[in-house]
Parts: sequence; structure tokens; C-alpha cells
Amino acid sequence: MQYRTNQKNGDELSVLGFGCMRFTKNGNTIDQEKAEREMKKALDLGVNYFDTAYLYNGSEECLGKFMEHYDCRDKLKIATKLPQYYIRKIEDADRYFDEELRRLKTDYVDYYLLHMLNDPASFKRLSDLGIREWIENKKTKGQIRNIGFSFHGGTVRFKELIDSYDWDFAQVQFNYVDEHSQAGIEGIKHAHEKGIPIIIMEPLRGGRLVNNLPGKAVEEFNNMSPLRTPADWGLRWIWDHKEVNVVLSGMNDVAQVEENARIASEATAGSLTKDEHAFYKRVLSAINESIKVGCTGCGYCQPCPQGVDIPGCFSAYNHSYTDKYMVALKEYLMCTTLRKDKTNASRCIECGKCEQHCPQSIQIRKELKNVQKRMENPIYKIAAWGMRLVMKY
Repeated sequence: MQYRTNQKNGDELSVLGFGCMRFTKNGNTIDQEKAEREMKKALDLGVNYFDTAYLYNGSEECLGKFMEHYDCRDKLKIATKLPQYYIRKIEDADRYFDEELRRLKTDYVDYYLLHMLNDPASFKRLSDLGIREWIENKKTKGQIRNIGFSFHGGTVRFKELIDSYDWDFAQVQFNYVDEHSQAGIEGIKHAHEKGIPIIIMEPLRGGRLVNNLPGKAVEEFNNMSPLRTPADWGLRWIWDHKEVNVVLSGMNDVAQVEENARIASEATAGSLTKDEHAFYKRVLSAINESIKVGCTGCGYCQPCPQGVDIPGCFSAYNHSYTDKYMVALKEYLMCTTLRKDKTNASRCIECGKCEQHCPQSIQIRKELKNVQKRMENPIYKIAAWGMRLVMKY
């Protein structure tokens, strides 16, 4: 196992992290014995970063039982998440945090995240409730060692969030398909320049960069030398970036743990060759043949006077053709609608300001209408209503 140093505090973090969201379940119950075998194998192979969340049903309890069973709390860096969208008064944060400590059978959390903090307005809402003081109090007591946030959204909002507080780390989606969408390489480099460690989620887009590839992309993998699996190539692409500290993998099989740990022991930053970079471009080209809008996510069209996250809208819209539609719809909801201030396509008033700055000469107003038609359908409206009712914004 290789380790990369946390720029903020000197922690040596395994480049492979264990994502505890996809444990095998029997019905609605996690298979504890199986999950423990997988986590123990990961621990034995040098993995020391374990990521869970309040909303991962049964996950915190499973991790807590594992640490108690093997008496290994001091060998792990635990990351878990506060469901910040449920917070209506600062006392709510105490209630959720205390429950998480009980579930995890610990008295402190190494890496604590504000879950799905997707825009500065949401952080301002929390700040007005006293979250900054709450964080400082928990850190002073040693109950929280590092504070960060997980993010789904565009580069501009991510950079604004990074600049809004003295964060200890951040967690973002990143892979060779999302190099210029979500926070993107620009956002990751911005955080790195400020000394903020980056944790990567969805390195293989929930397995879709392994099991849902078009035929031309599969041919590229089969014809590439050395012969490696799509998962192997996908992980190596991320670890090639020196700005990345940890890559999370939702492992639920011992063989998968062993394979990912092997790759993590080999892949180093800056090791990919010129030919290998060209190979990724060919794979991406094959995947992108179904893309409808040629948006590169550069952000020159931003800010929109009406607050539309234009790159984010186009990213989800494109993914609705290249990935499964419901997966893309979830992305659209998270990245545009489930925010303090909505940024979805229907906010466009067709002022045309964005088109004056687009280097790709995209007919943005026309395409946003297409986004609205495809993504803001009755299913979207029901899902948005339900989620905003639960989150109360």
C-alpha cells in the first residue's frame, strides 16, 4: 500500500480508502460477517481510511462493531458525515453527531464532513445557525480532528466553497469522464494550491466505467497493452494526479479488495505515459459519442444572472444519454435542485449573456430548453418535491 501525506496535519493516508456504502445486505440488513472479512482484509493490506455516513443505512454501526471486534480503532482514520440538510437549529447537529459516535463506538471522528454541501448559500445558512462555532467547539474538545465537506456540483461553486472557510479537506467526484465536470481538475488544483487534501468518490462512477461501457470503449481496453481491466485503468488515471490524497472504493468482495490494493501499491503520480494518456482520450471519445452537448465545463458562461449552473445542467443532460437515465436524473437533482438557491435549467430567461462567452459557440439557450424538457419531467418534479420536503429547502 502507498500513502500520501495530508498537507494540513501530516497524516499518512492510504491512497485507497474503504467506502462503506455498498456492504452486502440480506434484505435490509448488512451481512456483518462478510463486511468484517472485507474490512479486515483491507486493513491487513494497509488501508487506513474508512468512509461512512449517517444516511448509509446500518453502515456506521457495522464499522463500529468491526472496530470493537478487532480492537483496531487506533489503526483507522474514520470519516463520516453530518446530514447538514436536516439541521434546523444548532442543537440538531449535536443530536446527529452524538448518535454517530454511539453507532461508531468511539468518542471522536478523524475526518468529519458536511454531507452534500453543494453551494455557498447552504454553508451561509449553516453559519447563520452557528455551525462555525459548533465546529470549533468540537475540534477544541478533540471530538472532531478534521472538518471538510462532500460536494456534488460545478467548478465555480466548489471554488467558492473552498474559499469560504478554513477547511481541512474536501471530498469530490472525479474520474476520467468527470475531468472537467463536477468540481473538476480545476477545482481540485485550486484546493491543492491552498493545501487542502482531496478525497475522491465515484472513481468508477458506481461501476458504470466497468460494466456499462459502449462497445468501442471495450475494444480499446481489449487492444491496449499492457492488458488491464477497465477498473484498473480507471483507478490508475486518478492516482496519476498528485493533487489526490485518497480514492474511495465501495468494495464488497475480498477479491475486489485484494485487486484494488494491488493497484494501489503500483500506481504513482505522474507515471502514465504519453501513449497511455492518448489511450484514455480514445476511450473517452468512444464514451462521448452519445453526448448531446459539447460542453467542456470551462465555466466561461458563468455566472448566469439567474443562477443557472449551465455546465452542471449540461453534464447531467449528457450523462442521461451515456449512463442510465435515473442515475443522471439523480445527478441533476443533487447538482441543481437540492440547493438553498436552485440552479436548474428552467431558471433561464434567455438573456443570451452566456452565449457571448462560450468558446464552443454552443447555442446555450436552445440546449437549456432541451435539458428542461428531458430532465424536468413529472418524475423529476415528484422527486424534487419529496426531497425538498425532507430537506425543507
